[in-house]
Amino acid sequence: MSMMDEPLYPIAVLIDELKNDDIQLRLNSIRRLSTIARALGEERTRKELIPFLSENNDDDDEVLLAMAEELGVFLPYVGGVEHAHVLLPPLETLCTVEETCVRDKAVESLCRIGSQMKETDLVDYFIPLVKRLSAGEWFTARVSSCGLFHIAYPSAPDALKTELRSIYNQLCQDDMPMVRRSAATNLGKFAATVEPSHLKTDVMGMFEDLTQDDQDSVRLLAVEGCAALGKLLEPQDCVAHVLPVIVNFSQDKSWRVRYMVANQLYELCEAVGPEPTRADLVPAYVRLLRDNEAEVRIAAAGKVTKFCRILSPELAIQHILPCVKDLSSDSSQHVRSALASVIMGMAPILGKDATIEQLLPIFLSLLKDEFPDVRLNIISKLDQVNQVIGIDLLSQSLLPAIVELAEDRHWRVRLAIIEYIPLLGSQLGVGFFDDKLGALCMQWLQDKVYSIRDAAANNVKRLAEEFGPEWAMQHIVPQVLEMMNNPHYLYRMTILHAISLLAPVLGSEITCSKLLPVLVNASKDRVPNIKFNVAKVLQSIIPIVDQTVVEKTIRPCLVELGEDPDVDVRFFANQALQSIDNVMMS
Repeated sequence: MSMMDEPLYPIAVLIDELKNDDIQLRLNSIRRLSTIARALGEERTRKELIPFLSENNDDDDEVLLAMAEELGVFLPYVGGVEHAHVLLPPLETLCTVEETCVRDKAVESLCRIGSQMKETDLVDYFIPLVKRLSAGEWFTARVSSCGLFHIAYPSAPDALKTELRSIYNQLCQDDMPMVRRSAATNLGKFAATVEPSHLKTDVMGMFEDLTQDDQDSVRLLAVEGCAALGKLLEPQDCVAHVLPVIVNFSQDKSWRVRYMVANQLYELCEAVGPEPTRADLVPAYVRLLRDNEAEVRIAAAGKVTKFCRILSPELAIQHILPCVKDLSSDSSQHVRSALASVIMGMAPILGKDATIEQLLPIFLSLLKDEFPDVRLNIISKLDQVNQVIGIDLLSQSLLPAIVELAEDRHWRVRLAIIEYIPLLGSQLGVGFFDDKLGALCMQWLQDKVYSIRDAAANNVKRLAEEFGPEWAMQHIVPQVLEMMNNPHYLYRMTILHAISLLAPVLGSEITCSKLLPVLVNASKDRVPNIKFNVAKVLQSIIPIVDQTVVEKTIRPCLVELGEDPDVDVRFFANQALQSIDNVMMS
């Protein structure tokens, strides 16, 4: 029944809309194809609607894209898997259009339908379609055909399999670079369906052709194939066939290919195994870390921790660390930023001594980097180092730099430090925190940037949770309440926000004795924004304090605010009074 819930449009109207000049109407009609199909029934859909769509020569890419998408889920409307082949002709036409995204969607839909078709139908309808596309005059058809081989191949008889491998080989050597690119992209999927005996001969032959292509855009797609093929081959074959290719690619004349290798190197290491990695891929990786193109160094630097995990600490210290030192003072800020985002993860790999001797100086230089993103990336991962070297050393070596960053001119850096403070506090302990970081936390409440003040209020609450109400009563509450006298109303607003966050943590007694008098006082402020925020804070503390306090102190204050000349103040005061009444009733 649910299939029939959608209103059934008159079919003629929908088909007229498919021919309408207005693109939006045509799009709507395509999106409602399932409605038309349901109304027509399976047989008429196969005999009337699908042929109509095959002939529909709409020239708008958006309409064609919608059609390619709809046809991919159209199996139930043509009578299921038995009749899947009727959907192939319109999709075959869409595979030849010029717009790439339409072709890609048509290939995706064909793969979805092909993967559900019966073997006999695949041989009778799908494989001939792949052969027609791969022999297409126009390159778009040949590009699309490459994405269909992995569906067609497994069901083909042996003679057809040989033909399909031969056709794919021709596509790998096509005159058009776009076709070779598509063949390189889809080689991994196709190879996964080919029998092991043909994998070493036929597929590796295609792969070698692609790796020696004169177009760098084809070679860089072949790099991705390295990892996919490496996982399919036996380890010894992988070392014999794939490893030399990776090593050559790491010295390719095109920086884009080297960039691709740097990005994929970790997956490639997994494919070839630990021994060849140490012997052949470490020198290749070192070359990439020292590449003369910044983009390649960025990609290589971002993988430094992952790569070190595969190596022994000794090898990492011997080969990779010297490069890391050079990268920490690289001329490109993006290289330093990529390094900073992963370098902290090297500490657990290298161990305590090497971290103290070799990595700490690098951390310090990156913490003092002029580029804020570099400093940010180091700050956010400090806990990884703390686990290795302990808090004493961390505080001696890195804390002065952190305190300096707390006053950084870039507000995002200050924000990152604030968010890290509660974690630092819990690791350093309360005594150390009071000495070094307490004053900073108060200073941030009066920062010029709202996001910093807001984060500082949250920070004060998290510290009160960490160190307990008694500590907060001594070290936070007096200073926070003192700031309520600030002449600038925006700073007073921050303190109100801090009070609303602290009240649930500090409990009823401290809220009544210390925070409530300040709120009552603030309700007489000359700025309406302060007054309506007082009403909101009072509403938030109603559940915390005793009922008698609500009646004696909070209600009179709110009643007074409810008669304020400002409409917003009256609104929030009345809302808070309503909240009191609700609590009373419950």
